[in-house]
Amino acid sequence: MKEICREHGISEPTFYNWKAKYGGMEVSDVRRMKDLEDENARLKHIVANLTLEIDAVKNVLQKKYGGLTIREKR
Repeated sequence: MKEICREHGISEPTFYNWKAKYGGMEVSDVRRMKDLEDENARLKHIVANLTLEIDAVKNVLQKKYGGLTIREKR
């Protein structure tokens, strides 16, 4: 096992982690999982950006209307 890991430039713990994660999966399953992980990362990025935008709007509204929120203004 050490020789195979050395040839591929990975440590033995990494090999065993990958084996535990991907061991019983077909190639198509691994591809699908990778696609889902990529989509999840993209969606997390979108949520983070929207959270920052919402926070910025709240700060502007608080400065403009002296601490009133949108719900209090109605």
